[in-house]
Amino acid sequence: MRLAPLSEDTRREMIVRSVRDLIVSGAVAPGARLTETQLAAQLGVSRGPLREAIRDLVESGLVVSLPYKGLFVRAFTRRDLEELYSFRTTLEKMAFCECWHRRDTAACAELVARHEALSRAAEEERGAEVIELELALHSWCYELADHRLLSNAWQRLRPNLHFYFALHHRLGPGASLRREIHETYLACALGDDLDAMLTHVEAHMRQGLERTLGTVSPAEADGAKAGRAGPGSATTQETKGR
Repeated sequence: MRLAPLSEDTRREMIVRSVRDLIVSGAVAPGARLTETQLAAQLGVSRGPLREAIRDLVESGLVVSLPYKGLFVRAFTRRDLEELYSFRTTLEKMAFCECWHRRDTAACAELVARHEALSRAAEEERGAEVIELELALHSWCYELADHRLLSNAWQRLRPNLHFYFALHHRLGPGASLRREIHETYLACALGDDLDAMLTHVEAHMRQGLERTLGTVSPAEADGAKAGRAGPGSATTQETKGR
């Protein structure tokens, strides 16, 4: 059997996945500088598809491109994380309020399938795939809500969440703990008590925030050196390529 050559889109996706795995695994630290030459050599690819892949990584929020400075792995300040937590919590609670009456048999089965896929990936420690599946799990309520403004807000938030999940994933909560946390989320989402679901969303988000705040350095925590940058912004430390 003769295989078709890889298309440019497929090649770009492979490069994106490889660089994303480096970042998610912690092999490249937040704020670290990236160079096209080094990445191209390590991955054994040409600069053309690499640049396309980098554009995707910048759009996803994992990489920051600073004019005349270069490329840097995204870094968060304490304020970034707290604002992301409060905004995300508010959005997800609204999504559940909007979708609650739409939870038919097919929708519930889809949520169970997403939870099982996430659990398997977490148990097998499949790195970046866990993050994609965790985003898919949380996307369920937004998709089911069928609310255009809410959906648009979620799509704008996703790039920041992707990096947030990468930080959280590197803390290594363990597959069993991750499964237990999302089993409670699943049970509430399939249950009959909306108030219980909203309460759990708040607790679920807060637990993740408190653990992820441990990745922020003291300088970043008080914003003195990070310039109090908001999500999507570059910090002072990023410009120095620490």
